Amino acid sequence: MPVDPRMRAQILLILRFLAGAEAFPPRDEWRNPNVNDVDYLYRKNTILVRERDADRVLDAITRLFPQGGGQYVAQGEEPPPPPQFYPERVTAGVLSLTLPGGLPPVPAVLDALDRDGLRGVARIDAVLYVCPHACPAAEPVEVPPGTADPFPPPGLDARCCPGHCVPRPGCDGEGVLVNVLDTGLFKDAAIGHPWLAGVGGTEEDTLGGGGFLRPYAGHGTFVAGCLRCAAPKASVFVERVFALQAAGAIFESDFAQRLEQALDQGPDVLVFTCAASTRQNLPLQTFDEIYERRIRDLKGLVVLAPAGNDGTRRPMWPAAHRGVVSVGALSASWRDRAQFSNFGGWVDVFAPGENLVNAYPKGTYVTKEPPVGQQRRFDGMAQWSGTSFSTPIVAGLIAARMSATGENGQQAADSLLRLARSQAIPGVGAALYPGQACCEAGRCHRDAGTGPAKPPCG
Repeated sequence: MPVDPRMRAQILLILRFLAGAEAFPPRDEWRNPNVNDVDYLYRKNTILVRERDADRVLDAITRLFPQGGGQYVAQGEEPPPPPQFYPERVTAGVLSLTLPGGLPPVPAVLDALDRDGLRGVARIDAVLYVCPHACPAAEPVEVPPGTADPFPPPGLDARCCPGHCVPRPGCDGEGVLVNVLDTGLFKDAAIGHPWLAGVGGTEEDTLGGGGFLRPYAGHGTFVAGCLRCAAPKASVFVERVFALQAAGAIFESDFAQRLEQALDQGPDVLVFTCAASTRQNLPLQTFDEIYERRIRDLKGLVVLAPAGNDGTRRPMWPAAHRGVVSVGALSASWRDRAQFSNFGGWVDVFAPGENLVNAYPKGTYVTKEPPVGQQRRFDGMAQWSGTSFSTPIVAGLIAARMSATGENGQQAADSLLRLARSQAIPGVGAALYPGQACCEAGRCHRDAGTGPAKPPCG
């Protein structure tokens, strides 16, 4: 069946506003009954290679496409010169190669390199995004007038065994630095949202044409609110990495440079709220390089990313990377997986991610997905769903535990993942809940009452 209307609307936003972006399969094939998904998004005419592999990739392309794509040369005419390339350093160890005109599209060039024995050596310059696939799982929804409190509530609200989850002094994230790479923070976000007091960030350009809220406006602030609910005293900074003018998307090569800058700030916890599908499900070339060169040996740093909202087992990047804590979403009942959440052995933990309520800018939002054109009026709060909102809940639990136990980020994450595995939901996976930052693994039964399940503390 053709690409579904919601995915079509999301991807067309990115292709419209992110210059140079293209989809595979391309748009003219979306109505083909044999095309039921968009496999990945990428930068046109660009491939990424490790610096040490650049010469053999260039030699292979020159050999495979000796006349700039095999164009016809009439008898007696001089053949065109071999293709010229313009390498640029993306980050230490990785080059971006701009393919010359006359070559086939990037996917076809990479297919040819695969057949020549170079599978995975050169890769797409992938598009990372807060939508589609990743977060949000749906556009924001109004909450009842007068709603002032976020859900989950800030602070320790332990839902585990009596006497087994003892509140510890300082289980609140104080002294822990968390960097969030997202859309930034909307102006004066703390006004009317006291749990955001002290949160810093790059200001988000919230309003678009006609004075309406841009698509995905408030995403970074909503994420910060979810994090502060679990760690009310953590030092949180929300970087504006994904421009709303580009529909919340960025090329991998540009994201890599922003990641390097974030690492320079020395965070204890680093939160991504983006994801990308890739050609042949290969890891991101730049993240592989940065992980090996910088992240792997940073004692204590923990990195988290959302599993994505496809509702499939397909790995998303960078969440599926071995050095990243990947977070899926539980449904609103907290008893099973949210229907939209990705899953599989590469997802480390699940946390609440459906119908959460948190800070959102005031204004009118016009829906871009079906039902297209619906106006929704927001007065400082919204209800939203997605794995990139379950991710900051887990990040906040890690930060809160660090401040109480003295563990570093990796140690706190390991402790909480042990707890999560001990209370795994059959058919879903390891699970964590608000208020469990200072719990320890144990055994107890699940509350059978109404509302969100009171999960076991073991």
